Amino acid sequence: MTLDKMVMAFAGSFILISLLLYLVHSHYWLWFTAFVGANLLQASFTGFCPMVKMLKLFGVKEGVAFK
Repeated sequence: MTLDKMVMAFAGSFILISLLLYLVHSHYWLWFTAFVGANLLQASFTGFCPMVKMLKLFGVKEGVAFK
């Protein structure tokens, strides 16, 4: 799996998990959903994503979006 696909998989998973936690636990989990969405938005403009930095440290092969 390339870096691009892993970032999208992590972001989608975090959003779905936080929405599930919102339904079963507390409405404060929506703040985490908003954080993930805001991070995706700023990454689209700046090209900087903290998850990409971390995955590169683990040696994940780069895709075409984050070169």
